[in-house]
Amino acid sequence: MDIADIRREYSRDGLRRNDLKDDPIDQFNLWLQQAIDAGMTDPTAMTVATVDERGQPFQRIVLLKNLDQQGFVFYTNLGSRKAQHIAHNNRVSLHFPWHPLERQVHVTGVAEKLSSVENMKYFLSRPKESQIAAIASKQSSRISARGVLEAKYLELKQKFEKGDVPVPSFWGGYRIKPESIEFWQGGEHRLHDRFLYSSIENQWGIERLAP
Repeated sequence: MDIADIRREYSRDGLRRNDLKDDPIDQFNLWLQQAIDAGMTDPTAMTVATVDERGQPFQRIVLLKNLDQQGFVFYTNLGSRKAQHIAHNNRVSLHFPWHPLERQVHVTGVAEKLSSVENMKYFLSRPKESQIAAIASKQSSRISARGVLEAKYLELKQKFEKGDVPVPSFWGGYRIKPESIEFWQGGEHRLHDRFLYSSIENQWGIERLAP
């Protein structure tokens, strides 16, 4: 098999300027709801790209947990590699790959830490098993074997079996305040439709990009 020969035609409806909402958050919410209604697996999954102090990019997939006019929210261990990168350079990129709908959304923006109140509210809404796992795993650190992680999890599960799990100080969220949001819709003959929203003096401008 020659991977260079793997391709398919994009045959869904195109995207026109008149189809777009004036606000990109409203447009994103529309597409996200359509992805959910289509029964997509993990419609809130997004790639978060950061850059380390040497300029080396890293990517990983996390779940979008909230979205409003202020930005896109996700949670993580504040000692993780991504958190260390953000501490050094808080400019990040998000990517939503909605392949079954032949759509992509790309976001660039600035990451800001959430407040302790926001962190606590979400942490307490999580299943208890997820709360315990957040404490058991020192994200991105090296471990000798999976059994070490499992043993720590079981130890904490027994410890908090009859009580509440405290919100760990090393766990929290980030809000990505968007500066640009691009909507991509696949088109026939590789004539894809791309529209870029850019924030200019707190107002959104819209431009069509060549595919």
